[in-house]
Amino acid sequence: MEHSKTTTAFEIKGYCIVRNLGVVRGILVRSRSIFGSIGASLQTLIGGNITILSELCEKTREEAFETMIKQAETLGANAIIGIRYESTEIFQGVTEVLCYGTAVVVEEQRK
Repeated sequence: MEHSKTTTAFEIKGYCIVRNLGVVRGILVRSRSIFGSIGASLQTLIGGNITILSELCEKTREEAFETMIKQAETLGANAIIGIRYESTEIFQGVTEVLCYGTAVVVEEQRK
C-alpha cells in the first residue's frame, strides 16, 4: 500500500471510496530494556530530548502502523482513512501502542 493513501482525514483528495472494509489495527506491546532505562535516566540529568526513548517510541509507532497496513492489505484495501494512535501503559515500563483506521478501496476520481 502506498503511504500516500493513508491519512488521518476521512477522504483522500482525488479519490473516491468505493468500498469500506472496516476497522483495521496494529497493536504492539513493548518494554524498555534495562540498558535503555539506564541510558534514559542519564539523559534526564542533562535535560532536553531523551533520544533513547524518542527513538523507541518512533520505532514502536512505525511497527504498529506497518502491522495495520498488512491487515488492511489482507482484506483487499488499497487505502486507510481516519488513522489514529493510542497508547496505554500496561504496567511500569510496558506500553501498548495501538494504531487503527478504516480500511477502504479507493478509485481515482474521473475528471
